[in-house]
Order: sequence, then structure tokens, then C-alpha cells
Amino acid sequence: MGRIKTKLIKRVTRELMHNHSDEMGSSFNENKKVVLKYVDAQSKKLSNMITGYATRLKKKTAVAQ
Repeated sequence: MGRIKTKLIKRVTRELMHNHSDEMGSSFNENKKVVLKYVDAQSKKLSNMITGYATRLKKKTAVAQ
């Protein structure tokens, strides 16, 4: 089992993916730059969790297509 993401992380990530999905890729490091550009995260851990969830969602949609 993995770690469970909170509603905050899921909500922020979905909004980010909805508004800036064309800038997101399947690389964590590329997505981290996008998250730091658009999200005012309170801590490094929070921004990394958002970036990781966004990367996971992007990879999931790439496999489904």
C-alpha cells in the first residue's frame, strides 16, 4: 500500500492539471518547476507531494491513451 493523499493535495493538483496540463510531463523534475511556478506551497514537502501526484496522474493518463 502507498501513502494516502489528502483532499488538499488532490484538489490543488486537479486544479493545476486542469489549468496547466499542457506544461506538465511525465518527469518529476520538470513538473516540480511548473508546480513551483504556479502553486504557493507552504513547505517543500507539500510541493513535492503535489508534484508527485501530478506526475502520477500524467503517467496514468498517458498509459490509458
